[in-house]
Amino acid sequence: MAKTGRVKRRGLEEKRAQVIKLIEAGTHPEVVAAAFEVGRSTVYGWLAAYRQKGEESFKVRSAPGAKPKLSLKQVERLRSLIVGKDPRQLHFDFALWTRDMVRTLIKDRFGVQMSRQGVSNLLKRMGLSPQRPLVRAYEQDPEAVERWKREEYPQIAAAATAARAQIFFCDEAGVRTDHHAGTTWGEIGRTPIVRGTGQRKSLNMISSVSAKGKLHFSFAGRVNSDTFIEHLNKLLHDIPGKIFLVLDGHSAHKSAKTRQFVASTRGRLQLFYLPPYSPELNPDEWVWHNIKHDRVGKMAARSLEEMKAGIEKAVSRLQSCREIVLGFFRSPDLAYINV
Repeated sequence: MAKTGRVKRRGLEEKRAQVIKLIEAGTHPEVVAAAFEVGRSTVYGWLAAYRQKGEESFKVRSAPGAKPKLSLKQVERLRSLIVGKDPRQLHFDFALWTRDMVRTLIKDRFGVQMSRQGVSNLLKRMGLSPQRPLVRAYEQDPEAVERWKREEYPQIAAAATAARAQIFFCDEAGVRTDHHAGTTWGEIGRTPIVRGTGQRKSLNMISSVSAKGKLHFSFAGRVNSDTFIEHLNKLLHDIPGKIFLVLDGHSAHKSAKTRQFVASTRGRLQLFYLPPYSPELNPDEWVWHNIKHDRVGKMAARSLEEMKAGIEKAVSRLQSCREIVLGFFRSPDLAYINV
């Protein structure tokens, strides 16, 4: 007697159709069972299902998966513990979630042991993925940020409209000749070498950007009241009419010397200050990221002069391509500006 066993799922639909076709043609079911090495009861079961459902009975149902280790309620609870939460709030040592930390959390909260791969699959099913986080200063006051977005900036925008003034956002940045960012292609197992200078020389810069896509830029020495006022003078020279300038609370922005200069403009220039520790509210940060990370960081400059030329080229590109600058304002953090 031919040995029969469990029928493999692969090709099962086709085998069922062939078996029923032979039986319908007059072959005895037990002969067909022996020919296909399928159990008698299996063949008779297929035949009964066919007579009840027709060809629909040939289809193979999905194999049942393993029983979930966590209930739906537990999965919902786990997601609420992870999303938007700092692991340090749950007494972990690190601020970034890892699979091992999630494994520990599941074991502590639900008494369930899971493999790292099991945790990975669970996180994916929960709609989560590994991402590079945005870092925010813990000193930041969320209420002050919300007040700025909902109340203070709308008032500034309304006042600018009434005064026919242009709003610019200003910030300073520094970059060193040994600054590198990005990746390059190379042979697997052999890290590529890019030659750049080992000297640590730096340049300071100031820029002001508007939601209309305008960008004003200048190099600076040490960032202080004098270099800031020099930038303001250039900005007033290049931009006609009144200017409302939004910036952070750097000491050079609030010094007596700066206040005296602003007063001397007789209302043509007014300064407004962002909430403390809130660089993400300033679109000029996106200007610096583009210049430093996306452009200069990939240069591997071999001298200060070469880096300066690269910065000037990057700035010129932004000034001539308004769409790039406007793209900075599409960040969710800057949505308050476009309301």
